Amino acid sequence: MQNYYEREDGSLTVFMPKEIDHHQANQLRMETDLLIETYHVRHLVFDFSKTEFMDSSGIGVIIGRCKNLGYQGGQVSAKNLNERIQKIFLVSGLQKIIKIEEK
Repeated sequence: MQNYYEREDGSLTVFMPKEIDHHQANQLRMETDLLIETYHVRHLVFDFSKTEFMDSSGIGVIIGRCKNLGYQGGQVSAKNLNERIQKIFLVSGLQKIIKIEEK
């Protein structure tokens, strides 16, 4: 599956896929890390507008990017969370470490 990214002025938006499982999470992790390093990204945005399912490996991708960018003085945020993804953020504690952008 092809992942989509949008880059603008030190910011990278990752358009999260419909389903984020172990296989998809590994691909997202590798591609996102490469783009962050290549383009010196300071602000990473995860866009969940199309996401319907995310398991713990997807949570790991987000936490890992938060740590990596945090060490570099960058920031991570998320937007377009549906009810299911909001619940995952709440239960996992992601909302405590990542800024949720309002619509």
